Amino acid sequence: MNAEQALVAASPKPADVRMLTEEVWASFLAEHGPLQVGTDPDFAPDWSASVTVKGEWNGVVALEMSTSGAQQLTRSMLALDSAAELVDGDLVDAIGEMVNMIGGNVKSLVRGPCRLSLPLVTAGRFLHGSAQREVVRLGCTWAREPLAITVHAGRPTPRETR
Repeated sequence: MNAEQALVAASPKPADVRMLTEEVWASFLAEHGPLQVGTDPDFAPDWSASVTVKGEWNGVVALEMSTSGAQQLTRSMLALDSAAELVDGDLVDAIGEMVNMIGGNVKSLVRGPCRLSLPLVTAGRFLHGSAQREVVRLGCTWAREPLAITVHAGRPTPRETR
C-alpha cells in the first residue's frame, strides 16, 4: 500500500460522515426539514467554515453555504424569527458551531488521539492545503438551499502552517 492508499484507508468513509452529519443536522435543524444528502449543488458559497483535526490522522472538515442558507441556519440555531435582523457575527457563530459539531464527530471516526481546532469561518469558498486530498464530499440541500460538507486528509505543507 502506498502513502496515498494508506491516507485514504485511514480517513473517514463517506457513508459514516453522511450518517453523523444527518444526525447532527436533525438534532438542531429538523424543524426546517431534513438535510437532503446526495444532491450535487453547483453553487458559489458565500460562507465557509472549517475545523482542523491534528494527531495520528490529519485533515480538515469544511462546511460551505449560501448566505440565505447561513441565515436560516443561524435563525434556527439561535431560535430567532424570520424578521430578526442578523449581523455577520451571528452567522459566524452559527456556521462555526455547526462545523465544530460535525468536525468533532468526524474526529471520532479516525484512529488514535487527535485534537480539534477552533472553527475558522470566512466569506467565500473553503480553500484546503495543497498537500491535502478530498476524501469525502457531501453535496446537500437544506431548506431549499445548497450546501457542501467536505473532508480533506493530509497535513498542510510547512509553508501553509506559517
